[in-house]
Amino acid sequence: MIIDFHTHTFPDKIAHMAIEKLKSASHTRAFTGGTENELLSSMNSLGIRKSVVLPVATNLDKIQHINDISAQKNEDGALIYFAAMHPDFENAREEIRRIKNMGIKGIKLHPVYQGIDFDDVRTLRILEYAEENDLITVTHAGLDVGFPGVERCTPKMIKNAVGAVHPKRLVLAHMGGWKMWQESADMLCGENLFIDTSFSIGKMVQETPYYSEEELKLLDFNEAVKIIDAFGEDNVLFGTDSPWSDQKDSLLNILHLPVSDEAKEKILYKNAVRLLGI
Repeated sequence: MIIDFHTHTFPDKIAHMAIEKLKSASHTRAFTGGTENELLSSMNSLGIRKSVVLPVATNLDKIQHINDISAQKNEDGALIYFAAMHPDFENAREEIRRIKNMGIKGIKLHPVYQGIDFDDVRTLRILEYAEENDLITVTHAGLDVGFPGVERCTPKMIKNAVGAVHPKRLVLAHMGGWKMWQESADMLCGENLFIDTSFSIGKMVQETPYYSEEELKLLDFNEAVKIIDAFGEDNVLFGTDSPWSDQKDSLLNILHLPVSDEAKEKILYKNAVRLLGI
């Protein structure tokens, strides 16, 4: 079994527009058109049994509608849709309770897109409400390729938030902090946090020439192992950030890591099974 803990899809009617907008901002390649069917096709070709789909809320008025759709789609099984949440959502406690009652496993936050620091009191209340309801929280961590220099979820902010809330099911996307990897490992090791491997190993693929070779570099295999060791192999989840990374290349990166077969099994599915309760 393989579980991809970090993917994104868009409704068919807006997928092309959304992908083009995000490609323009990030100057990176999209490996699918961003639709559900294309994600499923990629999964089927690689033997990926399930993928977690993470909606990002930027419009407060659409949150409940997004979450209703996520609950409906979860009946299909192969894709596990999380709920959208925003730190500024007025009725967050009630909505998170509703998310739990609809059977959704977790929520997604994106401090960069949402413009709110991860240790802001508004974010802390969301983390608290998620914990109250035994929900997983996945957050974008570190920098974002589409927002150069914007810092909304630094290792220090995460440290502050963890000290305030003590979450048990917090997943830091992008190996704990995109392009802040060593600082994240140094500051957050021992905190019993989960990380996913999405968009962090190997190199970025640009749509057209824009970045230098140095800027395209992500973690090499040995650097990735150091991050895994810092957080612990029991706390690492395979993720791709599809459509922004190719699922096949991302899977090969994990298979080629110089770690034990047991560690690879944990990363590829066992840790996700335990965290998701499936």
